[in-house]
This record gives sequence, structure tokens and C-alpha cells, in this order.
Amino acid sequence: MFEQYNDLVTVEELCEMLSIGKNAAYTLLSSKDIKAFQQGRIWKIPKQSVIDYIFIQSK
Repeated sequence: MFEQYNDLVTVEELCEMLSIGKNAAYTLLSSKDIKAFQQGRIWKIPKQSVIDYIFIQSK
């Protein structure tokens, strides 16, 4: 799943992966529904966190 993405994805890539807008992506990140961290103003999102989120939501 998501082989074309690196192990750390950007907010823009997160939007592509989940077919959501930036506002929804930032809401998921700030609520910690998707585990991620910030370096300065840049979000670093582990691809595995996105996959885990999808599996949790599909239950």
C-alpha cells in the first residue's frame, strides 16, 4: 500500500493518500489522529501512521 511514497510523507502527499483537503489534513494532525511530528513549521508524517489510521477507521 502506497509504495510510491517515501517513509516520511508531506502534508500534500497525505492529502493525496486520503483524498482530503489541507484543512482536513491539518485537523487530523493537530488532533493526533495521525501520529506525526513537526520540524519547525514542516510536518513529518510516517507513512505507516497513515496506513494505521486507515485500518483503524475501516473497523
